[in-house]
This record gives sequence, structure tokens and C-alpha cells, in this order.
Amino acid sequence: MPNALVWFRNDLRLNDQPALQAALRGGFNPIAVYVHAPEEEGAWQPGAASDAWRHGSLLALDASLHQCGSRLNILRGPSIEALQKAAIACNAEAVFWNRRYEPVIEVRDAGIKRALRTAGLRAESFNSSLMVEPWQVESKQGDPYRVFTPFWRTASGQLRLPASQPAPARLPDVTGLADAIGVDELNLAPRMHWDQGFWNQWTPGEAGAHAALTTFLEQALADYAQARDFPAAVGTSRLSPHLHFGEISPWQVARSIQQLPEAGAVFLRQLGWREFAHHVLHHFPETPDNNFNHRFDDFPWADVPEASLDAWRRGRTGVPIIDAGMRELWATGWMHNRVRMIVASFLTKNLRANWQQGASWFWDTLVDADLANNTLGWQWVAGTGVDAAPYIRVFNPVLQSQRFDADGEYIARWIPELAVLAAKDRHAPWLSSRKIAGYPDAPILDLASSRLDALKAFDHVRAVRAD
Repeated sequence: MPNALVWFRNDLRLNDQPALQAALRGGFNPIAVYVHAPEEEGAWQPGAASDAWRHGSLLALDASLHQCGSRLNILRGPSIEALQKAAIACNAEAVFWNRRYEPVIEVRDAGIKRALRTAGLRAESFNSSLMVEPWQVESKQGDPYRVFTPFWRTASGQLRLPASQPAPARLPDVTGLADAIGVDELNLAPRMHWDQGFWNQWTPGEAGAHAALTTFLEQALADYAQARDFPAAVGTSRLSPHLHFGEISPWQVARSIQQLPEAGAVFLRQLGWREFAHHVLHHFPETPDNNFNHRFDDFPWADVPEASLDAWRRGRTGVPIIDAGMRELWATGWMHNRVRMIVASFLTKNLRANWQQGASWFWDTLVDADLANNTLGWQWVAGTGVDAAPYIRVFNPVLQSQRFDADGEYIARWIPELAVLAAKDRHAPWLSSRKIAGYPDAPILDLASSRLDALKAFDHVRAVRAD
């Protein structure tokens, strides 16, 4: 049988693996390769938390391949040179891979496909990470969507979930590539072990993804519509890093939630936001670095003191729901979505820092850092993006905390020094007569006056003519 390279990227699984299945259907011996070339991702190279996760996910994929009688060949970039050299070394006739949708990667991959075909190789790519690809959904006028609801109305009408494709029981035992290196040689795992707390919460790899899905189906899906906004509850899927690294396919998740149609429909809509984020990124590739709404290009963002930014990053703002979220992020590499919105509003509205500063911090610290989702989320809260929250909306973190963490359970979990306070006092401890050792006596800014300052700044946007 002829050989084919199967180039793994952010699709680190064997079940529902279109590139691998295409190689097998084509009668090829699949030779699994992973090419490490973060510099080819431009300004948005993976952050530290993403690297830590990838280290574990690559180890898990290699172990799964060994169980099938194969192995993962890890190569260093540049990607095109590594692939061409590998193809020559093993007499491969084809290269198969699954698509990515980040703008820089799309351009790179198109060039790689041309170069491989010019060299006489069969080169094909497939969809493994989205239910509907970005170019498959358009308005009646043939334009990309800028608002989620009509996008999802159209996209959900096009959903056709493919049949499950189980991982092969056995793969041909092929000789490893001479240039292949071990996962540890990529130096993805932190040397200072600041990620130790992550792995009490997460298990990178396909098995971990399936376990997370099972937990969600058994413990949270039935109450998802009611519980998903409450950060102290087990109310969300926690599938985001597994989906980002392709350890589980979105259509496998979609198939699984059909067992509870009503709750499943609510969760499927949330998966739809992920689809929408990639739709927007594909059609508006400048948005990771620029405002989608150009009326904000001259917006008077504040020159925030570094001490205030550092207090936000470290969970030392004196506003408990903000600090709990930022400490959860630092300890686990993840933050509940409701709290993400609250901390983002505080940064961009109360501190009036440019949303890009928040996006960069999340990019480096989130294990589920995804360029499409990260960009859409930050621009949505800041009011600069597509389908954005009204830009004049400023989340009141105290009211949000009282509503979504009424007993202060989430706050006490991540700010244990506040656990001594009565639940009602944990939301705004500066109003309590009891001072807490080790926690700020007051917020780093006045919430009411900073809200008014933000609203005044938004007058500038009102004065700018819409595009």
C-alpha cells in the first residue's frame, strides 16, 4: 500500500477524524505527523497556557496511536519544508489534513497545498472542527452575517450531522521518521510548573474530552438553560479547550445532546456562537487587531496605570467577583463565561482600557484560548464588534455578583479570605464594618463615577457618523 502523511494540527483525536479517514478510504498507509511551527501563526502565536495544554494533548494522541500500532512523528517547521522532507523520506504520495480558519493560517495552508501539488503530491484538506464552514453561510444578499440571530437561523437550517466515524482499531505499523523528536523536546510544558493546579481540573486529550462530555450529559445538560449563568454551579460543559484542540468533534457533541431535545437546543445555540465567531473571523480577518466598528478607532481609551492593570490581572481590584474570576483563571486556565463578561466589562468600561489589552491577557492565560472566540468575546463586551452588547452598557459587578452568586459561594471559593464574611457582605466587602486582612480595603476605582466617565466617553462614539 502507498503511504500518505496525515498532518495533525488542532484536531488531536482519532474518532471523527476526516483526514485520517480519507487516507484509509484512499487505500493509504497513514503516517501521522505533527509539525511544530508557532512562528507561522504571526502575531497570535499560542500563549503559555495553550502550550501547556498542547503538551498533554500531544502525549495523549501519541499514546492512542501506539495503542493502534502506530506513532506520532513530531517535526519542527517550517511546515512546508518539514512536510516535503517527510514525504520524500517515506515515499508518501499524498498529504491529508483538517482545516484551520485563523487568517494567517488560511493563507499559509493555501500556499502549502499549492506547493505540495506542484511537487506531484495529492494534497487535500477537510472540515473537522465546525458544523458549518464560514463560507457556507451567507445572507440573501450574498453577504456575511454581522448579527448572530439571523446567522444561526440560516446556519442551523443547514446542519447535517455526519455519521460517527470511530477510531480505527488498528493502523499499519510504519517506520518512524528519522527527524522525529519527542514531545518534551518542544518545551511546551512550563519549567516553573505554574500550571500544576490546571490538571486537577482538566485532562487534555481525547479521553479527557469524552469524559468531560459524559460529565456534562449526566450532571449539567438537563439544567443547562437555568444553571449556565451561575459560576458556583456545575452548569456548563467545560468542553471549550477540548473543542479548540480538536480532541472531540462538534458534531459528536451535537449528536450527544439530542437525548434531551429542549436542553440540547439551548446548548446547541451556544455552540452556534462558536460557529459565528469563526464566520466573523474568516470574513473580517482584521478583527483580532482592529475594531470591527470603526467608530471606535478614535475612542478615548484611558491611559490606565500599570498598577491598576496588574491589580486586574492578579485579582487584586477589591471587587470580589472580578478578583474571583481572575484568580480562577490563574489557578485553572479557565473562567466561567458569565464572569468573563463581568471582568471584561470592568476592564474596558470602568478602567476604560483598550479591549486588546484584555484579549492579550486571556490569550496567554486561557487553556481554551481561541482566536475567533477570544476576539468576538472581547469586542462584544467592549461594544466595538459585530452583534455587540450596546456599547453604553456597563456591567455593575456588584449587582451581577448578587444576582449570579447570591450566596457568595464562588467568591469564597477563589477568595478564601472573604469566606469569613456573611454571604451578603461578600459582594461589596468595603461596605462591611469588618476589615479583611490581606484583601484590599476598597476597590481600585469608584464604580459609580467610573461608569459615568465611560458614558461620557461614549458620547464621542455617538458623534461619529456610522459607516
